[in-house]
Amino acid sequence: MNRKADAIIVGAGVIGSAVAFELAKRGYKTLNIDKLPTSGYGSTSNSCAIVRAHYSTWDGVAMAYEGFHYWDDWANYLGVKDERGMIKYMKTGSIMFKLQGEDHSKKCLKLFDEIGVEHEIWDLAKLKERMPIFSHDQYDGTTRPDEDEHFFDKTGKQIEGAVYTPGSGYVSDPQLSSHNLQVAAEAQGGEFLFNKEITEIRQENGKVSGVTLKSGEQIDAPIFVNVAGPHSFVINRMAGVEDQMNIKTNALRHEVHHVPSPDGFDFEKNGCHTSDGDNAIYFRPETGNTILIGSEDPLCDPKEWVADPDNYNNQITESQWKAQVYRCARRIPDLKIPSRTSGVVDLYDVSDDWIPIYDKSVLGGFYMAIGSSGNQFKNAPVAGHCMAELIDACEKGHDHDADPVKVKTVYTGLELNMGFYSRNREINPNSSFSVNG
Repeated sequence: MNRKADAIIVGAGVIGSAVAFELAKRGYKTLNIDKLPTSGYGSTSNSCAIVRAHYSTWDGVAMAYEGFHYWDDWANYLGVKDERGMIKYMKTGSIMFKLQGEDHSKKCLKLFDEIGVEHEIWDLAKLKERMPIFSHDQYDGTTRPDEDEHFFDKTGKQIEGAVYTPGSGYVSDPQLSSHNLQVAAEAQGGEFLFNKEITEIRQENGKVSGVTLKSGEQIDAPIFVNVAGPHSFVINRMAGVEDQMNIKTNALRHEVHHVPSPDGFDFEKNGCHTSDGDNAIYFRPETGNTILIGSEDPLCDPKEWVADPDNYNNQITESQWKAQVYRCARRIPDLKIPSRTSGVVDLYDVSDDWIPIYDKSVLGGFYMAIGSSGNQFKNAPVAGHCMAELIDACEKGHDHDADPVKVKTVYTGLELNMGFYSRNREINPNSSFSVNG
């Protein structure tokens, strides 16, 4: 007799583990299957784990703001203790530069006011007081230092100031966050199966019936949730649902770099997560008084799409190292640039408009929490709650495509329209088409 579950979840990263916890709380017998050795071992482990709310849509800000409260209330939310330890929410606050002219901050401020995100407006004097290592120069456009001989030339313009959100920050250990959620799911009856690979998603009469593993073992379940991260498109093709989706996902190679803090400034203790739209980078404190630097994907940076998520270059490249680190050096003139590169390389699961897909599919019982686009770590517990509500409603007969499920959030009481994350949506022109951790 085949093993049985109410819901199979492929993937045990932070979102897959959150979906398991939330479904298990609602009485579903869940089984997470992951081909890696433990929860959070894949792309979650290399997440920058930044928690911030400056998105360019109402839905994006509302979901992220709700996420603040989960991380701030982590132990109470989970209701269990993990013997490996519990993550810490490093509430450094986030700085988003205000630039001369129309910029991302203006759009965000309107949404912050509408939704109620706590924030402060800093002039240059206040910014200098809080972050004395920052230059206030505005460069009016991002280029690559190996292609622009005037890369460090100043324009004579200055940024206007900054928007500071005190509730922002980052999670201390992204892999551990997944394990915390795994332990919480197991306490609710959920199970996790590691070092196992799915080779078939079995179907009967237009509905999911279970999976077949590489070992030949079959597991029966009427619900399947694709939370496979950069492998999400592989799973969708395996199930035959990709062609019926208007928004699709692909794997994108990305680099994040580490550099020492400037002499005389403790960035680990006093630094903030910072979004520098002028230089198209973000950065935050990292252990050992270092600075973690990521790219906000400007047009001048080449995008390396990966056809096989199990086979890609996982080494830092000199060109991208210089692009990101030198951009940071324009903002932090005293930045120490080491002779040796340091950082991590991993894959993003990117949707066509960089907004996630939290949805059902054309196949009965097949659901998706995919297209996280490098920026949904912060939303994992919210996404888990929303996916559980969506799945429960659909399994009880609700037609989500015709009448999108509305989910009331736990902490802020805001209502999220899950139709915003539909696989059938048109590409959203309000998306920033980028990442900020």
